Amino acid sequence: MLTSPWVVALSAIFVWWFSTGILLWRVRHADNRGPEAHLTSVILGLPMLFAGAWGYVHTLHDETVGGVYVAFLSALGVWGWIELSFLSGVITGPNTDPCPLHARAPERFLRAVGTVLWHEIVLLTVLIAMAVHAADAPNRFGLWTFLVLFVARVSAKLNLYLGVPYINVEFLPSTLAHLSSYFRHTRMNRFFPLSVTLLTFATGCWIERALSAGGANHREVGFWLLAALTALAVLEHWFMVVNLQDRKLWKWMMPERRRPVRGGRVPPSHLPDTVRRGEAKLLKEKAGRL
Repeated sequence: MLTSPWVVALSAIFVWWFSTGILLWRVRHADNRGPEAHLTSVILGLPMLFAGAWGYVHTLHDETVGGVYVAFLSALGVWGWIELSFLSGVITGPNTDPCPLHARAPERFLRAVGTVLWHEIVLLTVLIAMAVHAADAPNRFGLWTFLVLFVARVSAKLNLYLGVPYINVEFLPSTLAHLSSYFRHTRMNRFFPLSVTLLTFATGCWIERALSAGGANHREVGFWLLAALTALAVLEHWFMVVNLQDRKLWKWMMPERRRPVRGGRVPPSHLPDTVRRGEAKLLKEKAGRL
């Protein structure tokens, strides 16, 4: 049963939905309590990091279906803790200021990199460490899981920076309120078709490897897990250009926000056209009343 492609795919989808929801719930809960609660969340989440690291190392030579599932979940555990530390504002970057309203492209890019620099360095360091440990190991599905998450996240961040039509900042915590000033609302950017094409191609490659596993159940399960995870990354990219209201997947489980998010104002050039027109209309009405 655990080797059925449908069971594997549904398992990956459920883990993606549930783990994302728990992460967002914990960050919102800590946000309501104050900055100290964010640090507490990261500290309390350390067992998840240690369990993920332990599971990853101990499944590198486990060529069973169970070993593949544990490797997959272990990589998600390590990734989840790093994401928790990022959303909690503990591991982000040296720049915590909003983008200046009239920043030019080079300055905006450097400032944007500065908002996530430490986070990206940690992710890359962990990825390299995982690759070194898995150099001669037969079960590398934990490594490939982390690699898929890393590539998909970098691609998503680049698309948000270059500009997409729909950007969901509803779940953005107060610790990262300044990030919204580095997002751009545009119809489309040139990198988006390339990123979606590459991720879709990767999904197809994982499916091909699963179909040609040659009766090796653990390899078949591993490649189906990677295919489902990469397909979800493609879906998350499409959420940025098609208004599918993805926030409803988790909004129902989020506590009400008690503390206002105080971020910098988004530069007018990065706002949607409707917002810019609304601001212009308000200014015109105020001028008429004077």
